[in-house]
Amino acid sequence: MEKGAGLCPGLHLALWTWLLISVHVLMDAQAEITCASCPAPATLKRQGLFGDKQVDAEETGTRFPERIGRGSQEAPGDLGSETGVALGLDAAVPGDVLKLAQGVRMPLSVRDALYAKVTGDSPNGAEEDQGTSPGRAKKDEEVRLADLDQSQGRRTSVMAKLSLPEGNNQTRSMRVKRSEPELSDVTEGLKTGGALVDGAHPEDRKTGPALDAHRLSRSEFKWTREDSKVLGNPRQDELKLISTTFSLTGDSAHNQAMVHWSGHNSSVILILTKLYDFNLGSVTESSLWRSTDYGTTYEKVNDKVGLKTVLSYLYVCPTNKRKIMLLSDPEIESSVLISSDEGASYQKFRLNFFILSLLFHPRHEDWILAYSHDQKLYSSLDFGRKWQLVHDHVTPNRFYWSVIGLDKESDLVHMEARTADGRAQYVTCRVQECTEANRQRPFLGYIDTSSLVVQDDYVFIQVTTAGRASYYVSYRREAFARIKLPKYSLPKDMHIISTDENQVFAAVQEWNQNDTYNLYISETRGIHFTLALENVKTSRGLEGNIMIDLYEVAGIKGMFIANTKLDNQVKTHITYNKGRDWRLLQAPSADLRGNNIHCVLPFCSLHLQLQISENPYTSGSISSKNSAPGIIVATGNIGSELSHSNVGMFISSDAGNNWRQIFEEEHSIWFLDKGGALVAVKQATAPIRHLWISFDEGKQWSRYSFTLVPLFVDGVLVEPGTESQIMTFFGHFSHRSEWQLVKIDYKSIFTRRCTEGDYQTWHLHNQGEPCVMGEKQIYMKRRPGNRCMLGKDYSRILSAEPCICSASDFECDYGFERRGDGKCLPAFWFNPSAVSRSCSHGQSYLNSTGYRKVVSNNCTAGVKELYTARKQQCPNRPPRGLHLVTNEGKLTATLGANVTFLVFLEDGDSMRTNIKLDFGDGIAVSYSNLSLTEDGIKHVYKTAGIFRVTALAENSLGFDSTTLYLHITCPVEHVHLSVPFVAIKNKEVNLTAIVWPSHSRTLTYFWWFGNSTEPVITLEGSISYTFFKEGMNSVTVQVSSGDVILQDTKTIAVHEFFKSLLLSFSPNLDDYNPDIPEWRQDVGRVIKKALVQVSDFPEEQLFVAVFPGVPTAAELFLLPHKNLSEGRKKNEADLEQISEILVSALNQNLVEFELKSGVRVIVYITQLTLAPLVDSSPRHSSSAMLMLLSVVFVGLAVFLIYKFKRKIPWINIYAEVNHEKEQEMIGSVSQSESTPKITLSEFSGPEERLEKELETRGIGGIPKISESESTREIPNCTSV
Repeated sequence: MEKGAGLCPGLHLALWTWLLISVHVLMDAQAEITCASCPAPATLKRQGLFGDKQVDAEETGTRFPERIGRGSQEAPGDLGSETGVALGLDAAVPGDVLKLAQGVRMPLSVRDALYAKVTGDSPNGAEEDQGTSPGRAKKDEEVRLADLDQSQGRRTSVMAKLSLPEGNNQTRSMRVKRSEPELSDVTEGLKTGGALVDGAHPEDRKTGPALDAHRLSRSEFKWTREDSKVLGNPRQDELKLISTTFSLTGDSAHNQAMVHWSGHNSSVILILTKLYDFNLGSVTESSLWRSTDYGTTYEKVNDKVGLKTVLSYLYVCPTNKRKIMLLSDPEIESSVLISSDEGASYQKFRLNFFILSLLFHPRHEDWILAYSHDQKLYSSLDFGRKWQLVHDHVTPNRFYWSVIGLDKESDLVHMEARTADGRAQYVTCRVQECTEANRQRPFLGYIDTSSLVVQDDYVFIQVTTAGRASYYVSYRREAFARIKLPKYSLPKDMHIISTDENQVFAAVQEWNQNDTYNLYISETRGIHFTLALENVKTSRGLEGNIMIDLYEVAGIKGMFIANTKLDNQVKTHITYNKGRDWRLLQAPSADLRGNNIHCVLPFCSLHLQLQISENPYTSGSISSKNSAPGIIVATGNIGSELSHSNVGMFISSDAGNNWRQIFEEEHSIWFLDKGGALVAVKQATAPIRHLWISFDEGKQWSRYSFTLVPLFVDGVLVEPGTESQIMTFFGHFSHRSEWQLVKIDYKSIFTRRCTEGDYQTWHLHNQGEPCVMGEKQIYMKRRPGNRCMLGKDYSRILSAEPCICSASDFECDYGFERRGDGKCLPAFWFNPSAVSRSCSHGQSYLNSTGYRKVVSNNCTAGVKELYTARKQQCPNRPPRGLHLVTNEGKLTATLGANVTFLVFLEDGDSMRTNIKLDFGDGIAVSYSNLSLTEDGIKHVYKTAGIFRVTALAENSLGFDSTTLYLHITCPVEHVHLSVPFVAIKNKEVNLTAIVWPSHSRTLTYFWWFGNSTEPVITLEGSISYTFFKEGMNSVTVQVSSGDVILQDTKTIAVHEFFKSLLLSFSPNLDDYNPDIPEWRQDVGRVIKKALVQVSDFPEEQLFVAVFPGVPTAAELFLLPHKNLSEGRKKNEADLEQISEILVSALNQNLVEFELKSGVRVIVYITQLTLAPLVDSSPRHSSSAMLMLLSVVFVGLAVFLIYKFKRKIPWINIYAEVNHEKEQEMIGSVSQSESTPKITLSEFSGPEERLEKELETRGIGGIPKISESESTREIPNCTSV
């Protein structure tokens, strides 16, 4: 007899009563954050995160390039230039919540993600009211996170400032400077903490720095009514997930949060919420919450850190997640709080610097490097209790811990240090012994700023010479070698994408590219690069960072997806052999409704968006997972090119061979239970309460509700630990509500544990070709549709059998290019017969066949021997292509500095070639072979000048030589321009620049006259110049020596004629003479006023110039009136008259002035010098005719004397005596005739210069002068 529950009234009533009570309890329940998937502190900001398409931080795509090159230098804390993607080991930073495999530096533009609004898409457009994504039109411009785990899917994002994978297996956390509040937490979060988004145990994957404090922002959109349906299924009863909600009561005003989940075998969750005031640029409030039951309940623990303490950052040790570090806001106090028991208790320690970023050691849990706001690097060996200065000037984000297994000392630090003059050097030292004497410089010379990258087995640097960048690599700490790209690639920019599997993947922007890059791949040593793919699409992030559309599929070795741009069309390509071959994606054969799609290659194909989220709480536009090999989910479109309209969601379950559509609108996709199930959440602009789950690789989707009240979703954390089937939604019910954390335990959706019968084999293939990367790979996968839970010991690869080598397993070697027939032939610039210069006669070398096997390809036999390089004997050959450079690449050096010359050959036997180097200063050295000069040839020059340095390479078969001209300069300390105070119009005067210290042949003089826009350039320190304009004329001289330029400016009064008097003073003036220009100018003005008082001569026609030195002397100039309309003779008469008045007054000691109280100085006449009253007009006079006849007569007499001087023995003696006497009588105004020629070597102090000048002027202390003054040429007065 059958019984039905519906027939039992008592049971029926009991069920209804239970249902009403349950609904009432659920509606009144407090919300709870269950960040079961948070292995590192993540920063949340109130705002919908789905507006920024983001991806599972660990398993889905990776952006992993870092730029080798210099860029504009950012201030400390400006993460735009310093942040980027870094390859590292288990590097979790502030809070090891969201793990980014191999350590990730997050881009600065994360801050812009904070303001993205929630976008609206649901399965088949039916879950919520449709909404458009504000950022959808610019998805290719969003900043993407680089997840560099070689086992993970990767998306390439190149940071504008040099973002390169930092593969020293370390954890770097970044803190933002207060002057940039908009960055303060997002970037920090992205750089320093992270959650184990895929739920894998840290040992199950390559670990990397977890993302700290990823902040999620609240949206202010209102809820819209749901009207959803299940794809592929009829409308069904609503399925529910087991969930609990927790509300962070009292923190509704807090706009940022940082989350840390310890992860495996730990139920502790820490949440730091804070109110960041963007106007003040600081944190004004904070709350610290702690849960010990996976987020079911939380306790506010502010009392354990100090009720008045305002916290700004949360950090977690990546190697021991029980150790927590909190930083207080430095605007209030700079301190660090340390916990060793997962935040149960704290110790507080004061700091005397402000931490911008942290770098944890990959092995020693207590070792930390801290970068301060003033660009200093500190180290701590006791987890932040004590700090020691390592270096006082380090480039931001250019410091690295030692690489385990490669560097000998575990406490070794690699850093890019700055010198006093701002240049960068590659420096290594041990943290506790980093004195100048203990610092090593592995690369000789200077490098470009922000170009040092230490990544796995490689160290990369950039050096720019003459505007062209050269890139260098060191493999396994060997000597640096220059990276060789195709000769005429002429790179403008270069980014390292990855260094996995003992080779380098690089993106290079060549000279003729603007918005695309070419992909290059190297051999094991990272020196020789060959082309993998041309014209890869790039875009600019909001902060100017470069993003390259390249994605490495997780779980499949050698598989990449890239978008190329040609003729303004963007197309998606895929490769299965590391770029050796690329093809378009085959579009699905039918749409969601079963309608056939007619899309024929190559005219039509599937195109995918390759954006990767920089925020670990949201999914990107493409996802794949290590634990689910072959499954790829992406946003894309079908057509002739990539488009951002009519997009849908597509999935491939066979590694990109076949695709099918799963949604018509964009969704965020996550992998559950190691890929056994997929969860989809519509990118909505409205609150949601449903999600979609598929157990059969996206063929069927079921809708589940996870909350009773619709939630604005700010982010999702999935699987923080291997054993916890927990997913956490972060969000808010309204823009004014508390933070809501919805904890979902999805274990109930699985019916049992998987057994052997639940698995099936899957053969990896490339369009039917079973050999991929040289082997046949068979994977074990859960059968689609089975709702069983995978075991912890689940194995993905069942077997891998090597294949017979074929041509597709080999790529073109360096210098060879693939032609239309598939063969690799030498490029026009490459000489295949060239042999390495290190190859010596009697030795052997590998002669390339034009091919090399793809790195990590495991094929055997077949054509391997045919394509492999062959060993041959090194031929004996003459030296060719000898090069001589300095280690800095410059042609200048400072006197006394150690100059290092580098000599190398393009071709020749370096072991059997003699080298002779002539330094050009009389010293030369010789070496028996070129290998002895690998470290450079050092030389110190004792004198300044330009030296011809010559190198000669010679052996029995020939020789080669080369020359460079090296400028050895001595820094100029002082320049003095010596010019006349007054000059005659239209008459040439001599101008002299006196330099100290003086060194000939290395100085360049630039002369500027008046308002001229172009200088007169000379190599000598003197120049003759004619002034054609009356009035005050300025003269400026600039002296260039090396990178030092000094200048001096003087003013010259130019007139047709003038008179001058030499003045002296009573001795008491010397006691107050400091001998500086300002004092001389002030005293000159006082003297002029005293002279005006004893004469009626206008002040503007008097000019007094005080000479430097002691005893104090001066020269008085009597200048003509500006208005010459009255005639020159009258002006000359006026000058004569006034000069007589002044001489009389001076002789009678009537001119005096008071220097200070009680100190009166008398002015005396020393000598009267009359300027020639030169007639510049064309008129003639009897005086002029008489003078002309006199000159003719004197000239005739001189000719006769010269003609017959051999017959008059005494005439030579007379002429010489007369000449000497004539020199003694030369006046003091005409500089062109009387200024002593002072050579630079004779330059001395001002006293000596004054003494020489007074001798030439005839100053002999004569108190009076007779009335018979002589009229001469321009009195030669030089201002010193």
